[in-house]
Amino acid sequence: MYLETPEGIYLALRPAGLPVRVLAFAIDLLLRAALLAFAGAAWLYLGKFGLGLASISAFLLLWGYMVLFEVLNQGRSPGKQIMGLQVIYSDGTPIDWSGSLIRNLLRVIDLLPFAYCIGILCLLNSARFQRLGDLAAGTLVIYEARPTQRKSLPEVTASPSARTLTRNEQHALLNFAERQQQLPKRRSEELAAIIAPALHIEPAQAVSGLYAIARSILGLR
Repeated sequence: MYLETPEGIYLALRPAGLPVRVLAFAIDLLLRAALLAFAGAAWLYLGKFGLGLASISAFLLLWGYMVLFEVLNQGRSPGKQIMGLQVIYSDGTPIDWSGSLIRNLLRVIDLLPFAYCIGILCLLNSARFQRLGDLAAGTLVIYEARPTQRKSLPEVTASPSARTLTRNEQHALLNFAERQQQLPKRRSEELAAIIAPALHIEPAQAVSGLYAIARSILGLR
């Protein structure tokens, strides 16, 4: 799926499906179990007081583990980080305390009647693979964006387009700018002359103007 920002730039988001999310959850479950076993063994030496501390530890691990990691680690619990996943809001913004609390507290309903039946059915019937907690909080679990090595662009001052560009138009401009070294100067000028009028660029500045817009699309200066 693609998300359009207010600046007219499209961001590619890949919602994570059931298998990879199950693996991430299993990793987190094992880590919580290990932490709980370690804490429980330590608290047993303190008698009844230790039993109370063990109960508090269990509560914090059950309800606070996911929330703390999601908010403080860019939407990634250890399991999600290992599997390359991340939780964000549906508009592409980072998850915050309220969103994480809602999506995790509603796990109680997603768990019903057993083994996450409601959550799994909801996820499989959602185009964005959202369980009930995600729908209520307005969140998505996506694959983390991996930085890609783009070809260098011509050194000109970035300048935004005079009008909002579609995703295809943005890709076309970037391809044009990245192929600067492969195209003869005359061919670059011919192609730029065809595109420039639609973007309100003066013919004499067609090539440099397109390069400037391409740099703006990538957030370069």
